Amino acid sequence: MADSPAAELALDEDEIRALLRGQEDSARLAGLPLRKVAEGWDNAIWRLGDELAVRLPRRALASSLIRHEQRALPVLGPRLAVLGIRTPVPLIVGAPTEAFPWPWSVVPWIDGTPALGLSMQANAPWAPMLAAALGALHRPAPADAPGNPVRGVALAERDEAMRARLVRLGDAQPMQSAWDAGLTASSASEKVWIHGDLHPGNILIMNGSLAALIDFGDVTSGDPAYDLAAGWLLFDHAGRSAFREATAGRYDDDTWVRARAWAAYLAAVFLTESDDRPALRALGERAAGELTSS
Repeated sequence: MADSPAAELALDEDEIRALLRGQEDSARLAGLPLRKVAEGWDNAIWRLGDELAVRLPRRALASSLIRHEQRALPVLGPRLAVLGIRTPVPLIVGAPTEAFPWPWSVVPWIDGTPALGLSMQANAPWAPMLAAALGALHRPAPADAPGNPVRGVALAERDEAMRARLVRLGDAQPMQSAWDAGLTASSASEKVWIHGDLHPGNILIMNGSLAALIDFGDVTSGDPAYDLAAGWLLFDHAGRSAFREATAGRYDDDTWVRARAWAAYLAAVFLTESDDRPALRALGERAAGELTSS
């Protein structure tokens, strides 16, 4: 992707400890060891002791993503926990203060290796487990579920943006074909909860098995095909076949056609916006190569 935007507000260690002390349910945690471990486009992550982390937005636009997690994960996390799959369900919902005007969370620290660094062949053994996870996640969403103007919407709403990316890429026939087929498929019959950002960097693996789904900031109500696009980002043809078979007819053929179209869209995004992030560009190249098969 392009260089991440500068933080509009960044707290140092002392300020985060003050934030923890200022709220009754987190005050007892303020003395635990604390160190920054990650800073992305939207959030900064500080490890708190051995078992916890503090997740804070670093710009105003990201504050709604924290709210989405706080709204959705207490509902969705237990569904996945039954399957042995962890999620960063907020343990403490942090309230805005004068010093930090956005919501923040204390979440469990989750160990694991991102699937982004693994081969498609290595991912295949846990394809059925991911299918089970999405089966638990993709249930009808309530009217007040978070919305998203981009993820899980009707493909036609992203057609202009996709065609602009295809022009930039030049020779992109597999992506073009997958996208065009998706546009002719029937639309989703209902909106369900979807993760909204289910790429390999947000999937953690432990001992060769699916351990956790993380980063639910883009969780929304939408077309499950958007999440199913992960089949082309994660798996080769054999793994993807196992992934689809494990859904046991939960999704109709048109849903899978739309999923392949969304995979083409995501591949195009990674290929056009990841010059400074080689791992994501490589992901786009691999996914584009998988689009020749269903």
